[in-house]
Amino acid sequence: MSDIKKIKDEYLLKLNQNLDLNQINQIKTDLFGKNGLVSSQFKQLGKIAEEERKKFASDLNQTKEELQNLIINKINEIESKKINEKLEKEKIDITLPERSFIRGKIHPVSQTIDEISSIFSEIGFSVEEGPDIENEYNNFTALNTPDNHPARDMHDTFYLDDNKEILLRTHTSPVQIRTMLKDKPPFKIIAPGRTYRSDSDQTHAPMFHQVEGLHIDKNINMGHLKGCLNYFIKEFFEVEKIKMRFRPSHFPFTEPSAEVDIGYEIKDGKIVIGEGDQWLEILGCGMVHPNVLKNVKVDPSKYQGYAFGIGIDRLAMLKYGINDLRAFFDCDYRWLNHFGFDPLDVPTNYRGLSRWKSHLIG
Repeated sequence: MSDIKKIKDEYLLKLNQNLDLNQINQIKTDLFGKNGLVSSQFKQLGKIAEEERKKFASDLNQTKEELQNLIINKINEIESKKINEKLEKEKIDITLPERSFIRGKIHPVSQTIDEISSIFSEIGFSVEEGPDIENEYNNFTALNTPDNHPARDMHDTFYLDDNKEILLRTHTSPVQIRTMLKDKPPFKIIAPGRTYRSDSDQTHAPMFHQVEGLHIDKNINMGHLKGCLNYFIKEFFEVEKIKMRFRPSHFPFTEPSAEVDIGYEIKDGKIVIGEGDQWLEILGCGMVHPNVLKNVKVDPSKYQGYAFGIGIDRLAMLKYGINDLRAFFDCDYRWLNHFGFDPLDVPTNYRGLSRWKSHLIG
């Protein structure tokens, strides 16, 4: 009996001191652990005379409950103190003015890619992607580019090895090769993405964006190509009429090949796309060369098709009045705030490609 009172008095005194959490947990172990003082007293119940056992058990349970409650209260007190101290340090001064919130804008190039994808998806084209780092075969050889072609020279192409086998793609046409090698015809795809060439001035950059188009099927001809491009140009510039002409040209991967010009006129010192007696080159195209089809295991006697390549940056410049290509890559927020687009302004053919209704260049 005296042992219970002695334990109680001793630990009540200890618990009323200024203790930290580790010290309290140690006291808890000393009292109620497997071999703790209170736990050991419970083991003595069987050795106590029956007439004293009831009172001994009652006093022991009372002591256990009192000490446990005191320990719990001390732990809660310490934890509450820590929380209050933390909250005090993290207190928000509601009298301070709120921080200004700047909403980001969609870059004109990203917007233009979305617009192009939206238009071509309406006429059955799917979007394919490929790596920026390509091998020489997909970028040149498979596309019927001769070994002595100027495009293979180091002053035009960024090679990544001494053997000129790995390079930064000079166009997105390798995506067409990859698609045709992994699937079977028919194919109807566009491939937008970054491309790289050793060139830099007001209208050229070493990294720029292109979209390549490919349609391979039975009985495809130049008429299909003309209809496709006529539809795209009218939809992109959001005009009802467009003057368009095909000029004979040469590309290794198409035969016949052509460059496409669209009509424009100057009004109040600005270019208006659609009508007029002046011409502006916007893309290259042609019928896919039979050698290209052979290189991807497609029989040119059964399948024919057309391909085209469009400079995305140039289209954005024409449509949105941007007169210096280098501004696309300056990371100037003021410029982006002026020419950028609302992130929620997703282009669709049904409600208009964009909120821009002017097709003028200053």
